[in-house]
Amino acid sequence: MSDERRFADGQLRLLYSGSIATLELNQPEKHNAVSSAMWQALPEAVAAIEADAAVRVVLVRGAGGRAFSAGADISEFADVYSDAGRTEAYNAAVRAGQAALRHLQRPVIAVIDGVCVGGGCGIALACDLRFASSAARFAITPARLGLAYSYADTAQLVEKVGPARAKDILFSGRMLPAGEALAIGLIDRVVAPEELEGVVRNYAADLALLSQTSIRAAKAIVNMLVDDGANTPAEAARIADASFTGPDFEEGFRAFMEKRKPQFR
Repeated sequence: MSDERRFADGQLRLLYSGSIATLELNQPEKHNAVSSAMWQALPEAVAAIEADAAVRVVLVRGAGGRAFSAGADISEFADVYSDAGRTEAYNAAVRAGQAALRHLQRPVIAVIDGVCVGGGCGIALACDLRFASSAARFAITPARLGLAYSYADTAQLVEKVGPARAKDILFSGRMLPAGEALAIGLIDRVVAPEELEGVVRNYAADLALLSQTSIRAAKAIVNMLVDDGANTPAEAARIADASFTGPDFEEGFRAFMEKRKPQFR
C-alpha cells in the first residue's frame, strides 16, 4: 500500500507509518478549516482505514503545526447555507463525517497544537482521546455566529465536560487555554509543544502492541453506553438547521466577514 492517500483534492490526507495511520486536515493556509469537500470525504477516508488490517491506531491532526483546525470553512457559508436544501445536506455531511470517526473500529487520538475551534472541536470530540500541547486553545463559537450547535455535537460536549460547563462553553464562545480544557475534561493530556509528537507516538506504539480484540470491544461498549446523543431527534435537527437560515446567522456571518462585532437583535 502507498504511504499516503489523498481525499478532497488533497485537503484531507491519510498517512501510514507501520501500524499507525494519521488522518491529516490539510488546509494550513486556512488554519486547517474544514471544507464541505473534507466533511464529505471523511467517511471515505475512515472506510479506507477500516479496510486496512495493518492499521491498529489512528491519529488525527492538522497540517502545518499552527492549528488543529479553525473550524468549518466559513468562506463556503454563503453557498452551503443559501437555501434549506443545501443547509440540510451540508449539516448531514458534517454529522456523517464525525460519526464515521467516532465509530471507527480503532483507537483514534486527536493530536492538537494551536487553535481548535468550532467544527475542529467537533472532530476532536469525535476521537477517543485528545492529546494537546500546552499552546493549544479551544472554543466552540455558534453564539458568535447566530447558530444553534447540533444535538449530536452538544451531546458529545456534555459527555466530556458535563451540562453546566457545556453551557458555559456554548453561551460564551470564549477561548479556553489547554490547562483549563484539561481540568474540565475537554481534553485528556497536556504536554509541552516540543514533547507532543513523542508522547503521542509512544502511546500509540504501546496501544498497537496490546490486544486489538480487547481495545475494539472496549471502544464499542463504552460508545454504546454514551451514544444516546448520536441519534438526533427530528425536532433538535430542525431547530439546528433552521438557525442557518435565520437573521442572527445572516448578521453573524456578515460581521465575521467584515471583521466587526455582530449586532444581534
